[in-house]
Amino acid sequence: VYSEFGFLLLLVCVMLIADSRSFSIDYKNNCFQKDGKPFQYISGSIHYSRIPREYWKDRLLKMYMTGLNAIQVYVPWNFHETVQGVFNFAGDRDLEYFLNLANQTGLLVILRPGPYICAEWEMGGLPAWLLQKPNIILRSPASDWLAMLLTKMKPWLYQNGGNIISVQVQNSHYQTCVQCSDVILFTTDGNTDKEMICGTLEGLYATIDFGTDTNITAAFIRQRRFEPKGPLVNSEFYTGWLDHWGDKHASVDTVKVSKMLGEMLSMGASVNMYMFEGGTNFGYWNGADHDTRFRSVVTSYDYNAPLSEAGDPTDKLLAIRDVIKNFRDIPVGPMPPATPKFAYGFVTLQKVGNISSLLDTLSPQGPVRSQYPLTFEEIKQYYGFMLYRTTLPRNVPEPTPLISPLNGIHDRAYVSVNGVFQGLMERDTALVMNVTGQQGDQLDILVENMGRVNFGSYINDNKGLLGNLILGNDVLTDWSIYPLDIDTAVANGWLQAADSGSAMEAGDGPMIYSGTLKSTGLAWDTFVKLNGWTKGQVWVNGVNLGRYWPQRGPQQTLYVPGPFLSATQPNNITVLELERAPSHRRILFMDRPQLNSTGQKT
Repeated sequence: VYSEFGFLLLLVCVMLIADSRSFSIDYKNNCFQKDGKPFQYISGSIHYSRIPREYWKDRLLKMYMTGLNAIQVYVPWNFHETVQGVFNFAGDRDLEYFLNLANQTGLLVILRPGPYICAEWEMGGLPAWLLQKPNIILRSPASDWLAMLLTKMKPWLYQNGGNIISVQVQNSHYQTCVQCSDVILFTTDGNTDKEMICGTLEGLYATIDFGTDTNITAAFIRQRRFEPKGPLVNSEFYTGWLDHWGDKHASVDTVKVSKMLGEMLSMGASVNMYMFEGGTNFGYWNGADHDTRFRSVVTSYDYNAPLSEAGDPTDKLLAIRDVIKNFRDIPVGPMPPATPKFAYGFVTLQKVGNISSLLDTLSPQGPVRSQYPLTFEEIKQYYGFMLYRTTLPRNVPEPTPLISPLNGIHDRAYVSVNGVFQGLMERDTALVMNVTGQQGDQLDILVENMGRVNFGSYINDNKGLLGNLILGNDVLTDWSIYPLDIDTAVANGWLQAADSGSAMEAGDGPMIYSGTLKSTGLAWDTFVKLNGWTKGQVWVNGVNLGRYWPQRGPQQTLYVPGPFLSATQPNNITVLELERAPSHRRILFMDRPQLNSTGQKT
């Protein structure tokens, strides 16, 4: 009897606690209310998709110890539904595990479920399979995704005992998000009248975003034109900025960040800092911009944020913590230290072979044959690389222009004749190159998808050869198109150098190399530098670290998280070099990053 009574008493207590939980807008006092009391959030953006699962807890704890009481989280649709109809919420995609860690740490959550997120993420989070339907309105098929996701998120709403206090909504998906009507729904838009007019919607709380180059008073006056009452909110206060290949490494002054943060908090505003930790665009997940030309975002999403790409506290974080101390109690205890780093030294790689010689391994299903080129999306190869093969239609003894007349190289093409590298073509900038050869010679064009545009009018960004190529006066036809699954081949150990004494030619085009980082008893974070290498992709133990391009810069090293390494077994290294490998064939594992050396712009 007593045990049954105790259980019922506990159940009643839980129900009372749940009933007492509330998060709302107090329009009379221009603030949020949490559990009936005025509340100001001090938040930071963190992207679980850019951080190894093993480090989620470390990063969240550092944010909490800085004095944050909330985090802002994007949910990239394409990260969870890469293949249409197949949802993945396991491992590094386990969103609910991430939310639970945040809850245990003491952090509330501002959820931004998309479907479009921008975020310098591949296609702004929209799945590439949407592009299989020509002229599609990209966000229109997202209702099923949002309905599934928001059903999954409902137990995590603050009123239901979770930690989600608000959900961002985009205009076209208001009805889908009504099922979250017991949580604050908001919009966030840039600091211009046009963006606010286009982005706001009646019934949703309008917030604004701006950085250190903005007059705070003017920005919040703009928000007040759309929300005369309620809390002032900067949903994206930019602590840093992104890098494109060829840029100078971005930085935002620490003094400006901390000063403006203090001013906003003293006005009673709730602020989310974008980013608090940026992380890494592992694999092929980087986005791109297209203003006057296509510009791909680099692999590092360090963002000059308060926590570095590797999750280390910076001077900017310490300055921000000193500001926050003036507005709320900081948790007692030391800031968790930086994760340990180790310089493992040089590894010498051996040649496995060129792409053309490895097609049976890289494209086991064989080619798709077509009279004219097909795009990545038409072949359902959404990321990475495809090889287009045909033959020269006539003798071309003299250098003859190979032309993409309609700017149809998306995004970079590496051209070989009979296995001999001839040169490259590049979207917007290099649409013509010369070729020589004999009638019937094999013409191979390896096309790299360098990340889809994530912002603006070019977001319908198909990849591959988007139109015919012309050699002299001849339209090239009769293509064999090979979708390349390099990641599976690497993960399965199929790309190992057979001959350790293999000679290595310089300037030999797309080539795969492999080697081994010997175990040291440590599995600490490190950074790999490819000095003298040109451009390509790196895998460690089957994990795709992302793109390197030291000649273009500014990024010179790739981050290798400790959990990707083995302390006791040899670590397999695979490199796809697309243009020219150095004669020394070495890569270097360092104990610090190098993100700010700009190479030549080509």
